[in-house]
Amino acid sequence: MSQKNHVNGGFSSSFGFVLACVGSAVGLGNIWMFPYRLGQYGGAAFLVPYFLFIALFGLVGLSAEFAIGRRAGTGTLGAYEYCFERIKNGKLGRLLGWIPLLGSLGIAIGYSIIIGWVLRSFAGSLTGAILAEDSAAYFAQATGHLGSVPWHVAVVAVTVVILIANAASGIEKANKILMPIFFLLFAVLAVRVAFLPGAWAGYEFLFVPKWEYLLRADTWIMAMGQAFFSLSITGSGMIVYGSYLKKSEDIPKASVRTAVFDTVAALLAALAIMPAVFAFGIEPGRGPSLMFVTLPNVFRQMPMGRLFAAIFFLSVCFAGITSLMNMFEAVIESWQTKFGLGRRLSVLLCGGTALAVGLFLENEIVVGTFMDFITIVIVPIGAVMGAVSIYYIYGYRRIREELDLGREKPLSPVFGFLAKYIYVPLTVLVLILGFIYKGIG
Repeated sequence: MSQKNHVNGGFSSSFGFVLACVGSAVGLGNIWMFPYRLGQYGGAAFLVPYFLFIALFGLVGLSAEFAIGRRAGTGTLGAYEYCFERIKNGKLGRLLGWIPLLGSLGIAIGYSIIIGWVLRSFAGSLTGAILAEDSAAYFAQATGHLGSVPWHVAVVAVTVVILIANAASGIEKANKILMPIFFLLFAVLAVRVAFLPGAWAGYEFLFVPKWEYLLRADTWIMAMGQAFFSLSITGSGMIVYGSYLKKSEDIPKASVRTAVFDTVAALLAALAIMPAVFAFGIEPGRGPSLMFVTLPNVFRQMPMGRLFAAIFFLSVCFAGITSLMNMFEAVIESWQTKFGLGRRLSVLLCGGTALAVGLFLENEIVVGTFMDFITIVIVPIGAVMGAVSIYYIYGYRRIREELDLGREKPLSPVFGFLAKYIYVPLTVLVLILGFIYKGIG
């Protein structure tokens, strides 16, 4: 099943590959969840477990998915079949592979709706509408039944256009443009809010360490969940990007770089959002209310608020679309490979399916319930299956051969211990704790 050149081509450089993976990893969780959790669970103290989990999941988790994709020469369905062929049960692997693949499609359906809200908010920033009226009312208009159809359609259409022709090279080129702009725009916002009177209270909320929080289990659990979901370790999306990677590339090194850039993005979001929220004495929140209700109220009070609102929502659009590209691509590649469909037809079917289902979920409560099910149940199950399939069914000794390709020195024996006896059990723990806490990512 292994192949040198994927039918969809490949990434031309390690930098392009990393940017594509960063584009997939950087998403709404970095922007509307991380800043609040950082302050809520001990400020700088929260960063201790968060950095530990980011390092572990980035090095061992991302590397596994990239490596099995490159080893099998294909994406989700083919990779699971490849793993299970080792125990002479490829059909079971192919069947189980549908679970993480449905997770990718499910997230894509919900994401396309939410990024539609973001695009509508960007347009409202340009016209001033989102700042001229009550932001809660503006948000409620977008999130009612069929309340944001044109923006929803536009998001899916843009993603389809990017993916329809050039496959891997198109993904790489798009991320080389969109991700640097995302980082630049958020850096501009972070610098601007630093000069707001009262911004220091936001920095205290974020970074003054409350070391006693390290003695609380919740701090470690939420840090683990935030790190895990932030890196998009779903047992699906990163596998397909790995299948487009050259054999000469150092996978563990690329994985670490992806984790570093994802962390920088989360910290930039925190620096851009929380000081501004505190500067105007607004109660910080998390989730959609932070992005669509709280922040417009902040921008309304800022000098040149319309401009900075537009910058914010545009940058979030870029982060959302780059993540959406990866979710779509996981599904598209599997349909191409397993059903022999052409690229164009696969892209159109995936985009059409996501849009058709999503139109019935546009109400905020409905899509929230749907996304909870996907992120609490389907995605963690997929992640566990990926970890077990790669490190146990296929076997660490075999996947290590792939991980050592492109490296100057072979992996340390510590890597194998972390992979089999720390990372895999933690993925199971993420699944269990997600049920107990009704979501930790």
